[in-house]
Amino acid sequence: MLVLGKLPGLEGDRKSGQDVRTQNVMACMAIANVVKSSLGPVGLDKMLVDDIGDTTVTNDGATILNLLEVDHPAGKVLVDLAQLQDKEVGDGTTSVVILAAELLRRANELVNMKIHPTSIISGFRLAQKEAIKYVNEKLSTKVDKLGRDALINVAKTSMSSKILNINSDFFAAMAVDSVMSVKTVNSSGDVRYPVKAINVLKAHGKSSQESRRIAGYALNCTRASQAMPTVVNKAKIALLDYDLRKYKMSLGVQVVVTDPSKLQAIRDREEDIMKERIDLLIKAGANVILTSKGIDDLCLKWLVQAGAIGVRRVKKDDLRRIAKVTGGTIMLSMAGMEGEESFDPSMLGQADKVYEERVGDNELIVIEGCANQKSGSILLRGPNEYTLDEMERALHDAMCVVKRVLESNEVVPGGGAVEAALSIYLENFAHTLGSREQMAIAEFAQALLVIPKTLAVNAACDATELVAKLRADHYHSQQEKDAGKFKEKSCSGLNLRTGVIHNCLQAGVLEPTMSKTKSIAFATEAAVTILRIDDMIRIDKTEDERANM
Repeated sequence: MLVLGKLPGLEGDRKSGQDVRTQNVMACMAIANVVKSSLGPVGLDKMLVDDIGDTTVTNDGATILNLLEVDHPAGKVLVDLAQLQDKEVGDGTTSVVILAAELLRRANELVNMKIHPTSIISGFRLAQKEAIKYVNEKLSTKVDKLGRDALINVAKTSMSSKILNINSDFFAAMAVDSVMSVKTVNSSGDVRYPVKAINVLKAHGKSSQESRRIAGYALNCTRASQAMPTVVNKAKIALLDYDLRKYKMSLGVQVVVTDPSKLQAIRDREEDIMKERIDLLIKAGANVILTSKGIDDLCLKWLVQAGAIGVRRVKKDDLRRIAKVTGGTIMLSMAGMEGEESFDPSMLGQADKVYEERVGDNELIVIEGCANQKSGSILLRGPNEYTLDEMERALHDAMCVVKRVLESNEVVPGGGAVEAALSIYLENFAHTLGSREQMAIAEFAQALLVIPKTLAVNAACDATELVAKLRADHYHSQQEKDAGKFKEKSCSGLNLRTGVIHNCLQAGVLEPTMSKTKSIAFATEAAVTILRIDDMIRIDKTEDERANM
């Protein structure tokens, strides 16, 4: 036990130097080994069961790491790394974790060889800079030259390791069409494809191939009353974040009534307050009312009489998206600055049509022809909850990848081609340096090969032989005397179905350039962050804190 500082009662333990570094590396390797077998088109799934028995079946790296509930501080860095990759790109979460752990392992070996961590860090940073530069200049291809087929192939590559692999043609086309349908141009002239404007709904029953796109924004809700109309044309939508129920006094407010005749007057006034609020909405022109809270029977009666559709218990996220695509504003209250109640018609969202549609055992509310932005929805069908959840994750990754390709307009070959090419390039680059960073860059180059090696192992192929052939192809394509003759070899990657090397660009195995550059940058940053740690101090809880737990 080490007493830290001179503060009374502040006790804990401290690990320093190589001990803490080895412990951190082991923790990161353990996490990477969990997701390693799920990499690639023939990767396997994980079944994760939480403390209350909820089961998740997935091979999405970010989802697996989220559900692992990692306690180790260095391990948490890798979990955050996967989440960052998921947020920035949407795909490549497994490979970025495997790469970061391999970089750490090799860096730790260099430290054991008495090379200072500072030299390793500067070497890694230099290697990262050169690798990203080489990917952008030599390996990247413009999508304009490849056309729509490139977008379909990018989506299929993303889905190849997921549950949608069997029907990848069908779902890749759906992902591309959905992303293209929400194309928007902002005020500065930039073209954007907001994936959040595509709502993914799930319904049990039928086969996955009976999933379909719905024109418009669909909600997993139903009309609050069967007496309401099923279709409203030229819809004006009120978006409310408060209750449409009989008005009641707030908690803690007491009303003392001495005259029994006044009691009925109070009850009547409570009803009148709600009637006035509904009238304000109807007079403003609202014929569709969506609220995140409840609507009671009294309010339903008035909405039915007005011929409006009322929908209750709409998710807050859905309300925000509908507000964005219809040009409406979410109202938290009708009260003005002076306390008087009013409803401004400019707060209403607009759409061409709002209707209810029956799907399986449930109904959907569909908002079609939104005024502000285009929107779309996808209805997924499948046999059970686990399958539908995994289908949603796979489709979301594919749509994010298509969005990134459309916005950046650049793709690179997949199948380990980029990592093999960078490995050869960085090895040659390391030989040109006469400084201590040479060994760090050489190890960085070797670490990149963990991706093609893992892909080959997961496909039950001879990883050593395949990676050797792959490196030979890229070596010839980068040699000046062979560059013209072996130009097509620069796109050589692994065909994991047949266990041979092929041209990934021609075979349509494509990934966004952004996915590769970001994963290299993020993995390097994570490895450097953990490598910089040489002291871990853990403070013990005091007796008072233990007693209060």
